Order: sequence, then structure tokens, then C-alpha cells
Amino acid sequence: MFLFYAPDIATGFTLPETESQHCVRVLRKQIGDLIDITDGQGHFYKAEITDAHPKHCAVNIVETRLQPPLWHTRIEIAIAPTKNLDRIEWFAEKATEIGIDKITLLKTHHSERKDVKVDRIHKILIAAMKQSMKARVPELQEMTAFKHFVKQPFDGQKYIAHCNSGDKQLLSTIYTKGDNTLILIGPEGDFSDDEVAEAIKNGFQPISLGESRLRTETAALYALQTVHIINQLFAQ
Repeated sequence: MFLFYAPDIATGFTLPETESQHCVRVLRKQIGDLIDITDGQGHFYKAEITDAHPKHCAVNIVETRLQPPLWHTRIEIAIAPTKNLDRIEWFAEKATEIGIDKITLLKTHHSERKDVKVDRIHKILIAAMKQSMKARVPELQEMTAFKHFVKQPFDGQKYIAHCNSGDKQLLSTIYTKGDNTLILIGPEGDFSDDEVAEAIKNGFQPISLGESRLRTETAALYALQTVHIINQLFAQ
């Protein structure tokens, strides 16, 4: 099943231009054909094409369905973008497929990138949502200074993963299943000592992800999957 994305479909009844082109020109859909659509806000729609126009394909909604939550906690990752942006894009894609609520791009002391255009990453999130048959697009927060981000409120457990010296516990042993979680993942040069101290001051617990030194995007995906696995075991 192919899933189309149209954030305003419930009120506009028209696919965006890029989705219209794919629907009409690539998939050769015609008037009367049924297609599946999501608004990226939790809903699936079954719709009948009423105007097979390649720029503004119009539809009539025949069925609306709310997708139940696929996980029951809020999971957020704040990550410092790598020099090679392809690796962060890979993380964004895979994190969406696994399941994540929000990704924040962090500007840290050792960041190799101080600015990132998020338009391409947002498109990757949408494509991954459609591919994995989800009905919610993860939130994406633009580059945010570390010192400002750690002061923002969060209702749940907060962790900072780092390789510096100091007392740390494994995420798999410290995470309390069923709780919302926010995890900070640093750049390839890691967080500075001052950043770790600032995070701890603001309620973040220092964690380890194991003995291996992981790349930034690998560490973020490992942390995300750890939380999911623990919660899945809890659900059983």
C-alpha cells in the first residue's frame, strides 16, 4: 500500500503538488480510484480521487481512522549534527522508522556544524513515516544552543550520554520503563566538561551506552532502541 502525505487533507481535500504528481503521473491513478493518505498528525484517510490533476489532485474522504499510539511514552533525542550531514539524515530516517517523538539539533562547543537547513531532514522524516506506515511525523527542532536547550522543561527522565570521565550508569540499567525520556547525544568531539556539568546542574543524569566508542548517529539510534526494547519488555 502506498501512503500519501497531505497535512491539510481534512479541510483542503487536495494533495500537495509533489504528492499529486506522484499519484497521477507516476502511479497513474485516475478519477474513482481509492488512495490512502495521512495528515502526519495521527490520522489515516481512505479517499476517492475526484480530480486526477498532476498539480492538485482532489479527493473525497470516505473513511477516517485515528492510529493508536505505537508506543506509550514520549521519546526525544537531542543530537549534535555531524560534519557529514548524510549521517544525521540516516539517523533521522531510522529513528522515525523505529519510533521517535522529537529530534532536536544541538549546537555544542565541539560541534562541527553550527547551522543546518532542516528542510531536507523534514522531507526525510515524512518519507520514513510513510514507508513505515506511521501517521505521525516526528517534531524537528532547528539548531539550538546547548546552554539554552538544557534549561528547557521536560516532563520525564533526562540523560546526557558522554565519554568523559566521571560516574555514569548504563542507560539499560538506569532507565525506568514507562517514563518519558530525553537523551542528549554529543558531537564526534563529545560534550565538553563544562557542558556535562551544566546538564547535570539542570537535572540530566550522565549515562554510558557501553564499552564501545560509538559514532554520534550510532549512539543516538542505540539509545533510542534501548528505550523501546525496555518498554516492549515491560508491556509484556
